[in-house]
Amino acid sequence: MIGLRLRVPIACWRKAHAREFIETDLLPPPSTCYGALLSLVGETERERHVGCRVTAGLLNEPQMSTVLRTLWQIKDRKSQQGNGRNAGPDFQQLVIDADLVVWCDSSDEESTDPLESRVVAALEQPAGVERFGGWSLGESSHLICDAFLLRSAKPPASCRVFVEEDRGTITLPVWVDHVGTMRTRYAVGTVRSHCDAPPRGRIPRIAPLGHPS
Repeated sequence: MIGLRLRVPIACWRKAHAREFIETDLLPPPSTCYGALLSLVGETERERHVGCRVTAGLLNEPQMSTVLRTLWQIKDRKSQQGNGRNAGPDFQQLVIDADLVVWCDSSDEESTDPLESRVVAALEQPAGVERFGGWSLGESSHLICDAFLLRSAKPPASCRVFVEEDRGTITLPVWVDHVGTMRTRYAVGTVRSHCDAPPRGRIPRIAPLGHPS
């Protein structure tokens, strides 16, 4: 298991059913963290590292902000887009200056070149990675500012971590169906304080619907 300490100045980890008011979760879900790790190593095939375990934890208490934007819609075909009834309010919550740790464990991964090893190589020898675009945690504009490898996986301070629990109070996606929602897979858990890396068995496993969990 390894850990990555990340700082993200602005982010929104959108709740699954948020619409006009785009609420954010407290933590980036496992699916978002997994996507960020794939982006880091330049992997475009998202099923390449199915089976690895990924979760995140917060080291600080980030501020919350709300932005108001104009949403273009079509309610009046006689009016131009963005004018009159064709413009509506769009609110989005933002997490400001999040300091967090993302854990990755490849013990259950089926790949011969596990994600853990590729993440370490990407951070130690970035010139050897072919990738494109900015590195973000969530939306493409929510860029990661700093990244530090935690080889021992131990966080630098007490951390609020999302871990799986049968009677948990939080549901976060571990695999997202980008075409529809029926095949999106979720993990049920709770945010717990940890002074060490979370137990491997309670870190959500990245797997599509129908794949053994």
